Amino acid sequence: MTNDKMAMYLLPPLFNAAVRAGASIMQVYKNRDDYDISLKSDRTPITIADRLAHKTIREYLGPTRIPVLSEEGREMRYDERRNWELYWLVDPLDGTVEFIKGNNEFTVNIALMENNVCTGAVIYVPYYEKMYIAGLNTGTFLKEHVVPDAAADYTYDRIIADCRRLPLEPDHERLRVAVSRSHQTEETHRHIDRLRELYPDLEVVEQGSSYKFCLLAEGKVDYYVRTTHTYEWDTAAGELILAEAGGSTRSLPDNRALRYNEEDLHNPWFVSRSCRCKV
Repeated sequence: MTNDKMAMYLLPPLFNAAVRAGASIMQVYKNRDDYDISLKSDRTPITIADRLAHKTIREYLGPTRIPVLSEEGREMRYDERRNWELYWLVDPLDGTVEFIKGNNEFTVNIALMENNVCTGAVIYVPYYEKMYIAGLNTGTFLKEHVVPDAAADYTYDRIIADCRRLPLEPDHERLRVAVSRSHQTEETHRHIDRLRELYPDLEVVEQGSSYKFCLLAEGKVDYYVRTTHTYEWDTAAGELILAEAGGSTRSLPDNRALRYNEEDLHNPWFVSRSCRCKV
């Protein structure tokens, strides 16, 4: 975030909104017969958990008076948002497919965008009770044992206590390549085949949601290739969390930085690398 005062003011609502949304998600997750699954206009699934998490975040962040651009919000016209200087970019439940499958790989993504650059971010992994926190030019941190709580009211001092700075010490020698568990294409496989020519013993790690960015930030995986559709709310928080841990994200095939608050909210294909990745 831009300065210490803003961080102290905005980090608690950012953090607490994610924890409260995680509680909404986990409450639904316990009742698999009541997911109320339907399809959105882009043919991707949505559940009652997505809607409840969106409602929780929108209501909790409302007092900040900062507009919210959310995957589950109303269709926001470009003319309405193009001149926003400050806004929240939110995916209330990233990894809905993994949520439906019941494999625990889903997250809450909230990014604070200033002039279309992410300056503060959290990714909450409610099943694993892990919170990843990043601020522009201040580093990335992991806070564990953050229990989903519908009444979460963490103070700034409590948030920063017991955080570990990322990346962690490496725990592997072979190149680990992350791919989406549910969204792979022939281009994904060809990309990995080219890598395997240089690194025959590479290990492919299938993982759902933005948790892949978190694993890159930790240093548990080294490389992530994505050759299917994603949206800006899928990447903004994760990109900052990775960047502040020394990693990078670049578009494919033109090797450019990802852009935000575009008229079309789709991202290009991209590759992300951990701080230690030499590929």
